[in-house]
Amino acid sequence: MKNKVLMVCLALILVALPLFGACKAAPAEAIELSYSNFFPPTHFHSILAEEWAKEIEARTNGQVKITYYPASSLLAKDQVYGGVVEGIADIGMSCLIYTAGRFPASELVDLPHAYPNGWVATKVANDFYNEFKPAEFDDAHMLYFHAHGPGVVFTTEKPVRVLEDFKGLVIRATGAGVKIMEALGATGYGAGQPETSELLSKGVVDGTYAPREVLKGWKQGDVVKYVTGCYDVGNTTDMFVVMNKDKWDSLPGNIKEIFTEVSQEWIEKHAKVWDYYDKAAVDYFLGLGEGREMIELSPEEMARWVEAAKVVIDEYLAELTAKGLPAADYQEYLLERVAYWSAKAPTAEESAAWVETELEPLVPAQ
Repeated sequence: MKNKVLMVCLALILVALPLFGACKAAPAEAIELSYSNFFPPTHFHSILAEEWAKEIEARTNGQVKITYYPASSLLAKDQVYGGVVEGIADIGMSCLIYTAGRFPASELVDLPHAYPNGWVATKVANDFYNEFKPAEFDDAHMLYFHAHGPGVVFTTEKPVRVLEDFKGLVIRATGAGVKIMEALGATGYGAGQPETSELLSKGVVDGTYAPREVLKGWKQGDVVKYVTGCYDVGNTTDMFVVMNKDKWDSLPGNIKEIFTEVSQEWIEKHAKVWDYYDKAAVDYFLGLGEGREMIELSPEEMARWVEAAKVVIDEYLAELTAKGLPAADYQEYLLERVAYWSAKAPTAEESAAWVETELEPLVPAQ
């Protein structure tokens, strides 16, 4: 009897072994995602986005596969957030201001807060979201933010040395930048970076208000002659990396942890890229030949610009308060975070050295 029982048990084990083996060998079904970005493929923020996708795939052992679409090849820059919410793309990177009015609380980040560089602006943008978690993002899952260094004024023909020089000029900007230019005496013209070089070269606008990085990153140094460093009134542009909420909710917990970990690491990388571009862009601009000039305002003239631009911030704070949002708390927090991160910022040379070592070898051949 005992032998019969043993024989039956052995037979059951032999039958079950192939089933266990099959279960063990069956690979997990791949999670396929799409990622839309408006930056051109050779731009370092595009390269970072693609490397982010590769890092996610590597850390999930290939369980997540992300197809990357740079240069607005899947969604236009102003359609990214809505397209991600609707599921046209699973992940997207773009600027909040390209859908002006949709993110009223976070658009305050864009206004001048004496950001000394993009590293600080990036750290502050992420802190602001984590501190207040604005309801305007409830229809998606936010992965992280990054933001450029202070905007300056570029012009093609007429240098801007004092406020009075803005008279008669049409200056391209985005969002709050348009209002800042108008407060300084120019005519504002709203347009995104992809269109700017053409607008400048065709004379549709006389100049642009943007971070120095676009001199090289978007090749705008090729079409402008003067750069006026109005850093104290320089705004930033808050940029997001967002994921479709339903897609996020469907991910296993361990995969979510990987997305969060990699995203946190990439904040620092984007921050250094912004600093690198500001430094490299000035070198690029001045290296283009004679006739190009960097203009630095005197302290007295800068004070005039700050006073003229102050109305833009005051008006926006009043608008937020009227909407029932804690505008005063937002503003106080932003100024405190700028001071905090400014004391910890790396030098431009340190950021540039990292980019040159880690990212320049990854630039695709043109």
